[in-house]
Amino acid sequence: MNKVMLIGNVGKDPDVKYYDADQAVAQFSLATTERGYQLPNGTRVPDRTDWHNIVMWGNLAKIVERYVHKGDRLYVEGKMRYRYYDDKKGQRRFIAEVYADNMELLTPRSAANTAADPTSQNTNAAANNANQNAASSSNASIASTEDDDQLPF
Repeated sequence: MNKVMLIGNVGKDPDVKYYDADQAVAQFSLATTERGYQLPNGTRVPDRTDWHNIVMWGNLAKIVERYVHKGDRLYVEGKMRYRYYDDKKGQRRFIAEVYADNMELLTPRSAANTAADPTSQNTNAAANNANQNAASSSNASIASTEDDDQLPF
């Protein structure tokens, strides 16, 4: 079995397509980088970035559609698959893909929201105000309930 585990950054927003009875497939590229280093003799070896084609099916594809965006850092686990096709010029092209069966978003949601939507700070502020107002009103109702418990009747 060709099990693959990758940690990298999404190269572009996922391309999600639907077929047969609400089934989905998502495809996107993932960049992994091996950091450069310096050899004992002083030779500098530069960073090396590889690009991987990621394919996700079903519910995982739907999750990717909602939460994964260009630049997000992901952990992807899956199996290597190889296929080929003949292009318009008759040249045989080979493609290596990772058919993912597990994924974890490593980008903090607050950073992803801010990067993806500059207006999200206003939306988040409004949501926080609404949560604080709800908490204040629920605290007020708890306080009035506690006062009612001390009534003699």
